[in-house]
Amino acid sequence: MQIYQSNVIADFFRSRANPDVGDILSNLKLQKLCYYGAGIMAAVRQDDGRPLFSDRIEAWTHGPVVPAQYGRFKHLGADAIPPVEDFNTDQIEARDRMVLDNVYDFYGQYSAWKLRNMTHDEAPWKAAFARDNKVITTAELKEFFMSEIDQDYVKSYHEAR
Repeated sequence: MQIYQSNVIADFFRSRANPDVGDILSNLKLQKLCYYGAGIMAAVRQDDGRPLFSDRIEAWTHGPVVPAQYGRFKHLGADAIPPVEDFNTDQIEARDRMVLDNVYDFYGQYSAWKLRNMTHDEAPWKAAFARDNKVITTAELKEFFMSEIDQDYVKSYHEAR
């Protein structure tokens, strides 16, 4: 199980966006997709030492944020982040791509503000926001998202190569 750089995961989601059909990623929405990707992957991998990506996720006022990605796109403000046209999907393991595709297909349908509001009702953001360091841990993600996914899905991930 590979641990990626958050740039790779963010760029994967950017490569899935299709502005021609109104599918636009703002920084706010990209942050939430990275959080949901990390959360679902934590539940699927079931290994606190193998997060989806190595960069930390923090609980900010408007929900979970990967500071490295926020900084990368903050100059755009609330404007759309350009999609990635030539993303090499081979840099992500096939079974991880399957999970990330599922995350995008499900969570990507929602607006940035809908996703923001959803995260405010979830235990990982609530717990981290109450702490001084604001870091959302892989263990917290795994614990919360285990109840959000089917165990057959977890099994299929581990059986895939």
